[in-house]
Amino acid sequence: MRRTMIVLGALVGVALALGWYFRAEIGERLFVYGVDAAIDANGVATLPDGLHVVMCGTGSPLPDPSRAGPCTAVIAGERVFIVDVGAGAVRNFGRMGLPVGDVDAVFLTHYHSDHIDGLGELMLLRWTGGGNRAPLPIYGPPGVEDLVGGLARAYAMDTVHRVAHHGEEVVPSGGQGGEARTFAVPAAGAMHTLYSGDGLRVQAFRVDHGPVRPAVGYRFDYGGRSIVISGDTTRNDMVARACGGCDLLVHEALNIDMVQAARRRVEASGNARLAQILEDITDYHTTPVEAEEVAIQARARMLVLTHIVPAAPNGLVEAYFLRGTGEAYDGQIVLAQDGMRFTLPAGSAAIERD
Repeated sequence: MRRTMIVLGALVGVALALGWYFRAEIGERLFVYGVDAAIDANGVATLPDGLHVVMCGTGSPLPDPSRAGPCTAVIAGERVFIVDVGAGAVRNFGRMGLPVGDVDAVFLTHYHSDHIDGLGELMLLRWTGGGNRAPLPIYGPPGVEDLVGGLARAYAMDTVHRVAHHGEEVVPSGGQGGEARTFAVPAAGAMHTLYSGDGLRVQAFRVDHGPVRPAVGYRFDYGGRSIVISGDTTRNDMVARACGGCDLLVHEALNIDMVQAARRRVEASGNARLAQILEDITDYHTTPVEAEEVAIQARARMLVLTHIVPAAPNGLVEAYFLRGTGEAYDGQIVLAQDGMRFTLPAGSAAIERD
């Protein structure tokens, strides 16, 4: 037995020595393997026909190293749409198998910086990564034209440099940037159809994120399945009306108890400015308990909480965040994480989660 252990120890030592000696060669093979895996990755092509939601960003302006800024990808058949695009969200696309070059359009809920500060990166990578010859359609209520125009000016020199370096055949200058598609804010209680065709319908509805106006949410219908995305809002009956028995309700959530606990400690530290900001943000969001009430009113089959405020970095804090929910609602409540995918196959009642 002792001799066997000595031999095994010697073999392990030799293996470690060889690994160290050939570490660059091993690293080369691992690198090439990783490149091949990234090239082959396409999380859309392998999906069944239906509606799919991929959480490309579930965070907020408050620091959370595990969450990118607000971003929800909706896949209808083989078409890819993005609702809001916060900082860091686009960098999640690759590891989720989302082909950024194939993004069909972006829908913006409002113009708070955390919902738009990844838009420039998305436009750039869609152009250079996909070789698109037409700008990215960007839907939004009034103000989207100023946003898109401002980003075009900000990226003007970058566009010139990339075309000069790579050439028109590789990066056609006509595909850079975005095309603003402004729509009027729907009247209170109304739904406004933005797109209808190929079995897909996208509708917008007004929400209350005052003093931030305009602010809207969206409903997607495809293959007999439905998804509603609330955007940022206080508890709002219009979200429930827009859902009206939808399969999946993706709703923002802020835990007031947690924010107030943080505010008291910040205030005690002498940072009155940050304490005031923490106090202010409690009056134009929805609590997890209120979001559950909306889901019950809406008869939503599953509730997915996103735009998590404040950070919930582990299971214990997640339990604190969700405290008070889960008793009255018959459906499942999911606290979203970056990278989660929900699959709603066409002509089915199933909701599958990855």
